[in-house]
Amino acid sequence: MLLAVLSGQRPVHAMLRHTAGHAYDELIRLAERGPLRTRGVRPVVRDIGWFEPREGAIEAFARIGAGDRLRAMAFRLEQGRDLRWRCTAVELGGPRTRRADTR
Repeated sequence: MLLAVLSGQRPVHAMLRHTAGHAYDELIRLAERGPLRTRGVRPVVRDIGWFEPREGAIEAFARIGAGDRLRAMAFRLEQGRDLRWRCTAVELGGPRTRRADTR
């Protein structure tokens, strides 16, 4: 759902129940700039990885691709007392153009 919000496919308030702390405010700030909006090519998750620093917390990253452009997205999920997972932090890296295969 983060990708849908940051690409303008879903409104920011769709994440309200799925965020905690300052993550929602950061998401509003990021979404205002439409960092993953593209013309014609819909952004997709190309790769994802995660690290579990402690039980009930996951730090994840994703490479987001749209055409020949790649962006990095990092986010933290924490499990609440109600056992629901919520996003507590989100960051985006700058745009990159994929290099041509040099083989």
